[in-house]
Amino acid sequence: MEAEHADIIERIRQLPPGTVIPKPEARSDFKVKGIGMRRGEDALVYLIPNNKGGRLHEKGVTFTEFSKAFAELSRSGILTRAWANAHIPECVENDSCNFTTIGGVFSLLGHARYRRRGIYERT
Repeated sequence: MEAEHADIIERIRQLPPGTVIPKPEARSDFKVKGIGMRRGEDALVYLIPNNKGGRLHEKGVTFTEFSKAFAELSRSGILTRAWANAHIPECVENDSCNFTTIGGVFSLLGHARYRRRGIYERT
């Protein structure tokens, strides 16, 4: 199981800039920017469309947060917004779209699928 966790982080690290992150309710594309820093750690940084036009917004999810979420998905078979609120609150509190980014990245890599709002399930 530990090797699978390390593998998922390595696969996330290798997502090329410009990769579209699947978002079930988004009207525009959210795209990988690359690796950066968030909350003092290495993170996947992604770009969010600005609904008013102009400069794109940047958000990020740390690899620790991805690892915790992947452990939960692997253990329980689902990843919920309620779990994220309780276990990775810094990630989802100020950047609410980070939850669907985590689920979207896991979906992109073939480990999850969107079930309904607030829930991703293991594939």
